Amino acid sequence: MTDQPHPAVTAAGTSPDPSTAAEQSAREDHLVTTLHSLTLPDGALDYTATAGTVVLKEEPEGEEYGRGTAYAELFSVSYVAQGVDGTEPRPVLFAFNGGPGASTVWLHLGLLGPRRVDSGDAGAPTAPPHRLLDNHETILRDADLVVVDAMTTGYSRPAPGQKPDRHHGLTADRDLIAVFIIDWLSRNQRWTSPIHLAGESYGTTRASAVAAHLMDRYYVAVAGIALISPVLDFGTIVFSAGNDSPYLHYLPTYAAIAHAHGKHEGRLLQDVVDEAEAFAEQEYPALLAAGLRLAPEQLQEAAARIGALIGVEPEWVERANLRVEHLAFLAELLRDQGLVTGRIDGRFTAPAGHGNSAKMETDPSIDQLAPSYTAAINQYLRSELGFSSDVIYEIMSGRVHPWSYKDFENRSVEVASDLARLLRKSPHTKVLVSHGYHDAATPFHASETVLAQLAIPREDYSERIRIEYYEAGHMMYCHEPSRLALSQHLSEFVTGAEPEQSADDED
Repeated sequence: MTDQPHPAVTAAGTSPDPSTAAEQSAREDHLVTTLHSLTLPDGALDYTATAGTVVLKEEPEGEEYGRGTAYAELFSVSYVAQGVDGTEPRPVLFAFNGGPGASTVWLHLGLLGPRRVDSGDAGAPTAPPHRLLDNHETILRDADLVVVDAMTTGYSRPAPGQKPDRHHGLTADRDLIAVFIIDWLSRNQRWTSPIHLAGESYGTTRASAVAAHLMDRYYVAVAGIALISPVLDFGTIVFSAGNDSPYLHYLPTYAAIAHAHGKHEGRLLQDVVDEAEAFAEQEYPALLAAGLRLAPEQLQEAAARIGALIGVEPEWVERANLRVEHLAFLAELLRDQGLVTGRIDGRFTAPAGHGNSAKMETDPSIDQLAPSYTAAINQYLRSELGFSSDVIYEIMSGRVHPWSYKDFENRSVEVASDLARLLRKSPHTKVLVSHGYHDAATPFHASETVLAQLAIPREDYSERIRIEYYEAGHMMYCHEPSRLALSQHLSEFVTGAEPEQSADDED
């Protein structure tokens, strides 16, 4: 059981200035450190948790150069193990979610932290009152942990007088998170610790961009990047006119979701996925490229093949001209049962708002999981970590939009080139990639394809990139077997241990 919090330190990290008292207070760090102990099967793990906002400063040009001006107040929680044996510096893992607009509550309380939310799973989400459990698989066993919220998520806000939208874009967000990491390493004297980054969803876009920027701009080389439910090239997943890539990459995910709902009775999930991937890579591209050149019987035959793979009627596929968009698929798959399936996790379902809706109106997986995370983070920060604020903790914020991709005009938004450049520059950096088979937000086949095309040596692809799969969705840690497996994979990744062999591997 985790101990009740004992406030130990309240830190303020800025020096007095001639500003008014209100302005001075607004520019101070607001940090609270508490002491805790987690009882693990092999003994107690003592740690401190430091929660709160830090003021980040930038160096303005001209006469004021070097003096620093406050421009952001980022919220984070840092967990540092106490009394751990060993002469080498402990690794430190910086983690963030994505969105854009998602706080890091998901990785924080779903997977990585010493406490985790009891959210339930598909078909059995937990009912109120929501509760926290001790996380015996926390990454804190192997590395110190820093979870940070991007601008306008969680409690992160601009400094007084600053505008938040300056940080609402890929490049500015990248720079802000990189500065936060450097600031944390300096404040905590951890420059010689192995640095790891972990991102989920758009957080993998962020992690790749941040890791490359740390190396390009500051010559800071990360030891590893964990990409959970990754998207590295938006052109592979964004449905737009003239772009057939998403139709190809989503098809294996559709097949997996169909399998989860009994559309491939008697077959193994892996067999279904393998068949769908082979079709998506070999026959499907030629069918889409043929377009109006397909004879009617060829179109019908292709629609029948696709319909059988993804669990829908061939006529529906034919009317879609063989191009099945993901929100339409999620509305269609279980239409005869009056249900829609989840986008974040296709194993989840909910009643359809309208039986003939062309697309799902809302995501059952987020709707059924988010309330437990919302209740848990707000209670946890106040009652166990001793931190409170008079602003709302933004679990998911639409206020970050429009999100700027101004550096990608007339081309696909992608960070695969950043990741490849980093791997070429930093020979010791490794990558762990985690895919959920039922993830209809960032489909696994899109990520596989992008990774296979990285501009790196073939041996680096095989030796430095580890790819894992889980029988769950985007937030695979809500599925207990997947949570345990992913926790083990992260532990091996951070410590450099050899991967444990599964029973399937031994056969």
